Amino acid sequence: MARRLQPRSERHTVSAGTAPRSLIPIGMTTLLPDAAERVRHLESALFEGFARWGYREIIPPTFEYLDVLSVGLPADILEKCYKVADWTTGRILVLRPDVTAQIAKIVAMGMAGRQLPLRLSYRSTVFRYEPEHAGREREVFQLGVELIGADDASMDAEILTLLIESLKAVGLSHFKISLGHVGFYQALLAQSGLSEQGRKQAELAAARKDLPKLERILKTERVPSKQARPILEAPGRYGREEMLQWGRTVAGRNTRLLPPIERLSRVYALLDAAGVKEHLLLDLGEFRGFDYYDGVVFDVFSDNVGCELGGGGRYNHLIGQFGQDLPSTGFALDLDRLFMALGKEGEKWAPETPSVLVAAPHAHFGEAFHVSQFLRSHGLVVYQETVPRWDSTRLHKIRTRLRASGASWAVMVGLSALSSREVGVLAKQAKTSRTVRIHDLPTLILNGAHAHV
Repeated sequence: MARRLQPRSERHTVSAGTAPRSLIPIGMTTLLPDAAERVRHLESALFEGFARWGYREIIPPTFEYLDVLSVGLPADILEKCYKVADWTTGRILVLRPDVTAQIAKIVAMGMAGRQLPLRLSYRSTVFRYEPEHAGREREVFQLGVELIGADDASMDAEILTLLIESLKAVGLSHFKISLGHVGFYQALLAQSGLSEQGRKQAELAAARKDLPKLERILKTERVPSKQARPILEAPGRYGREEMLQWGRTVAGRNTRLLPPIERLSRVYALLDAAGVKEHLLLDLGEFRGFDYYDGVVFDVFSDNVGCELGGGGRYNHLIGQFGQDLPSTGFALDLDRLFMALGKEGEKWAPETPSVLVAAPHAHFGEAFHVSQFLRSHGLVVYQETVPRWDSTRLHKIRTRLRASGASWAVMVGLSALSSREVGVLAKQAKTSRTVRIHDLPTLILNGAHAHV
């Protein structure tokens, strides 16, 4: 669901080292170990939260048949698909361009008859062709959820509260959610007398908040000023409860304009009751750039990043493109952008588990292995290495290996002066080592004690 617009220079910063651009396809990125570890850590934290809300993971295929998936894809996404031929069948395949459409197909064709609502989560890479000059990546890693089979304001509120609480749980503080209803702006355009082509152009301009272009479209099609005024005003208006009043004033007794305002009002009231109103901005010109949205929609923005971190909304008729209609809503987050936003707020997402280097001469390999397994059983990350022998230069050697491995602690097994139940321990910042009983190692390391003589 979430769109992506990320400067490459920022992407390099987030990824903490990537392969040179000339060695990989344009718009693709290789994450090196440090960056990959941080990204997976963030992903796990989000997914644990989704699971606690009852969302179960679904893993969609990387390739789909174009003729099957295309019925649920917006036209602009279809144009950006990477297509290949299936050598076995001769049919055209597409590399996953949109997860929501995939899940809609899967639910319609493979999960019919399940108890509703369905709560599904996913973590998938989507691929869309973007012109090189557009500054967009062509490979986007998304995490998201879909709530399928319920059309109720409380379900819209559930998705939004899950989004807000997920962002807060991973440490993001400064963010806002732009909340609107596609139906309100669609109704404004429908009553304006715009041609079909003009309406499509106006929708695209509104989604991009391109007010000058929107004004030119209305003038070209000679839309009367009475109808043009709210069309031009809505995309530039943001606020809280006053926006609902403005919408009611514009709607009057119009039976197409009032229902979206009333639905949005109910959702907003539920979010207020949940205590998350501070993160909301009502935007009656909110118009996400996907054709399948038809209800409450939203984007999430960070104060420190100049593009949306994700978004979503209601799509009550998308699943019907593949089978029977099922009202649904959901959201997706761009993991790289979220990581960037956390970095701007000072969140480093350093691994929480201490890592340990266990070293021993070849003759003590078995002992070192058992010490390593003992530490791993307590949740520690352990690297095991061998040294030729322990001599007077052992501290210098072990410090060198400690720096090279990236570990925080070194455990020296097989020192001649120690019993079989003891090892030498050196903390990364310590000047000297200390003797510790093997049994006490996990407590020492997990508590972060400072090694000293």
